[in-house]
Amino acid sequence: MRSAIVLAAGKGTRMKSSLCKVMHPVLNKPMIGHIVSTLKAANVDRIVVVVGHGAESVKEYLKDSVEYALQEPQLGTGHAVMQANVLEHEDGDTIVLCGDGPCIQKETILNAFEANKDYACTVLTSVLEKGGNYGRIIRNEDGMVEKIVEAKDCSKDELEVNEINTGIFCFKTQKLFDGLKNITTNNAQNEYYLTDLVEIFNRKGEKVNAMVVEDKDETMGVNDRVDLAKANVWLKKHVNHKHMVNGVTILDPENTYIDVDVEIGSDTVIYPNVHLQGNTKIGSNVTILPNSYLCNAIIENNVKIDSSKVVDSKVGEGSTVGPMSHLRNNTVIGNNCRIGNFVEFKNSNFGNGSKCAHLTYIGDSDVGERVNFGCGVVTVNYDGKNKYRTVVEDDAFIGSNCNLIAPVTIGKSALLAAGSTITSSVKDGDMGIARSRQTVVKGYGTKYKNK
Repeated sequence: MRSAIVLAAGKGTRMKSSLCKVMHPVLNKPMIGHIVSTLKAANVDRIVVVVGHGAESVKEYLKDSVEYALQEPQLGTGHAVMQANVLEHEDGDTIVLCGDGPCIQKETILNAFEANKDYACTVLTSVLEKGGNYGRIIRNEDGMVEKIVEAKDCSKDELEVNEINTGIFCFKTQKLFDGLKNITTNNAQNEYYLTDLVEIFNRKGEKVNAMVVEDKDETMGVNDRVDLAKANVWLKKHVNHKHMVNGVTILDPENTYIDVDVEIGSDTVIYPNVHLQGNTKIGSNVTILPNSYLCNAIIENNVKIDSSKVVDSKVGEGSTVGPMSHLRNNTVIGNNCRIGNFVEFKNSNFGNGSKCAHLTYIGDSDVGERVNFGCGVVTVNYDGKNKYRTVVEDDAFIGSNCNLIAPVTIGKSALLAAGSTITSSVKDGDMGIARSRQTVVKGYGTKYKNK
């Protein structure tokens, strides 16, 4: 049985925010969300999140994906772990992490469980050039951890140690909860320190292991906005590297922003200043040109997105979008479509092979296959109180500068004359024209100019 306890009760005063610390986003996802997702990816069976300050916001976000324990009042890390006593009778191992460490990776968690196979506890450590204010790992002659000494309590020799405590521990679950019964508040802060368990285990003859995490930044804790920016940079670099290794071309990784849950197929090319967010899924051989923004978008193979915005929408195989187009609110673009300059789609379906090349708004519409929209078309979907749908069937031709006043249906192979305002349905194969006849007043242009 693999369990996890995530400590997420602190206020995070150095963030200077009304938002509790663990809910601050890194790559557009709250820190606590990163940790829970990583634990689930590592096949952890039970996850207990210890909440306190901002508990409601954490619960609202995570919902029933985890279990909860309340730490109130907050009397140290040891006290926080005590609150997760729903795990007290479980077998196996429990990893304890802080909720402000969003960069921890699945492989490190799996390695921690493996490293703890023969030990009561394994401490995850990092080696720094200078230990600074971090607790020092003091090993015995056998290389096991003898104690963890806070920087302010270190002797001169102990301060020279550059292996530090990351705040992440993996325990044999039964030994963890037995050990918690022995920790006290006999310290300057009058708090229960989880690190005291190291010496407690040693006194009982248990061995405490240490596992060095090679990339020290992976275990960083976020305490203020400066740390938050560092975590964003580290995770962005890690995510971009993963995609490039998997066959994605990212022309300028430092200026490409991809969220951790985004999926991208091989041979896709991403230009600078592209933002891919949420649960976006991109196929193979896609080209995404500069200044594009995609959020919760599904982009199928062989698509080209040019400086456009796609939100909660889908683009079918072989289609092109942009430049400067906006697809939103559950729009579905079919295969081999062309969506051109300054076109907006909202809550609409656009059939295979259809084209909408310039300066057009299509809202709340169902468009068939091989339909052509001229420049400046508007589906007028809102009467000030209610919204209505427009239906355009296969092979219709919509002339430039037409207004389609919904609800209205344009039949198969129908044609709408340019400049028309269509208020009634047009049957299959018919032409709709709704404009006054042109009148020419001879000589008036010259007369007006010379007036």
